[in-house]
Amino acid sequence: MQHNVVFHLLALMALSSTVSAADDWGDDSWGDEPESSIELHGFIEAGMGGRIQTDPQLEDDDLTLAELRGRLESERYVGDIRLSAKLDLYADGVDDALQVNLREALADISLGQNADLRIGQQVLTWGTGDLLFLNDLFAKDWQSFFSGRDDEYLKAPSASLKLSYYGERANLDVVWTPVFTHDRFIEGERFSYFSPLVGQQVAAPQYKLEPESPDENLKNGEFAARFYGSYDLWSGHNTEWAIYAYKGFWKQPNALNRYGRAYFSPMRSLGASLRTNIADGIGYTELAWYEGEDDSGSDPFLPNDQLRFLLGYEQEVAPKLTLGLQYYREQLMDYSELAANDGDSPFRPDETRELWTVRMTYSLLQDNLVLSWFSFYSPTDQDYYHRPSMKYRFDDEWSLTVGGNIFGGEQVHTFFGQFEEASNLYARLRWSY
Repeated sequence: MQHNVVFHLLALMALSSTVSAADDWGDDSWGDEPESSIELHGFIEAGMGGRIQTDPQLEDDDLTLAELRGRLESERYVGDIRLSAKLDLYADGVDDALQVNLREALADISLGQNADLRIGQQVLTWGTGDLLFLNDLFAKDWQSFFSGRDDEYLKAPSASLKLSYYGERANLDVVWTPVFTHDRFIEGERFSYFSPLVGQQVAAPQYKLEPESPDENLKNGEFAARFYGSYDLWSGHNTEWAIYAYKGFWKQPNALNRYGRAYFSPMRSLGASLRTNIADGIGYTELAWYEGEDDSGSDPFLPNDQLRFLLGYEQEVAPKLTLGLQYYREQLMDYSELAANDGDSPFRPDETRELWTVRMTYSLLQDNLVLSWFSFYSPTDQDYYHRPSMKYRFDDEWSLTVGGNIFGGEQVHTFFGQFEEASNLYARLRWSY
């Protein structure tokens, strides 16, 4: 926690210093330049969402979203240093609390013509997948994603240092997060979840998921790297390539210690991706290998090593209509060892999990109305997750978004199947300034 505070203070102190600099400049004898000031912008948004059906584990709360949110954003340059801050303040009617979310508080520093440094609270992302993440092992917020908040909130911020080097043929990004930042996972309060230990759907307060986190020291920091570039395979068909590496912890608490408490076990990964023009669209593929704490795969209380593969394609199939398709495959590397040591568990994951996604986006009324449908379907788990949405922009300031999160499956213990009773509809009205 101390490292997070240090990063936040560095960025915010630097941002504050620009105000003093502006005031000093205003008293300068040259005096012909107008006094500069920090410009604030952002939005105010009201959101409401509720379950389609009652969750027996959460009978007293049919709401999944009930909040009034305000965003403040500011950006400023001090010489060659860019300072940026984004702060959310919102009243959460589901948790009955006033929440503060520091989305961004960073400084971008140029280290010459070929290198940049970004330090502070920031949202990080890379990889090729559309809502499927293989080599993007930065923190996600699944509670926001499932409850109907804006898609930007799927990506959670972290206090990190990012060093970027730009070469003639290839570039390199290195990210260090001194204090491990896990996903904002489903812990049983806003949504119930399936517990294989109990063998049924559970929720807080009795079964609130409160895992043990790694000690907050430099030894338990996270390192991520991306080596990337582009290559012209043939005329007009530029191919983007990337190689990835990560060392840290699983982002979900999917391991159990000897006392039966969940924790984030160590893991590392290697991966690669390609993205290029194919016919009239864009095709991409990505590969990732995850190696966890249990090298043999014989411990059923530790996550099995995995090989993940993604193949995707997107194209504008008609004016203003875009179609995207993805195939995802997740392979357990030591399945036979797991099967021999898990006591013939009825909740053992399949050796191979497959997932298909489809995205359709249609814009009309001069792009003021955007209709979207995104679906996940797993033929191996026999479960699904649909995300329909409609966004209408009244003018440059006002917009309305309505949509849903629809889950279902044949079995309650599969990833999407466990959230069937979390299915919800939502609406958000936003005023931007």
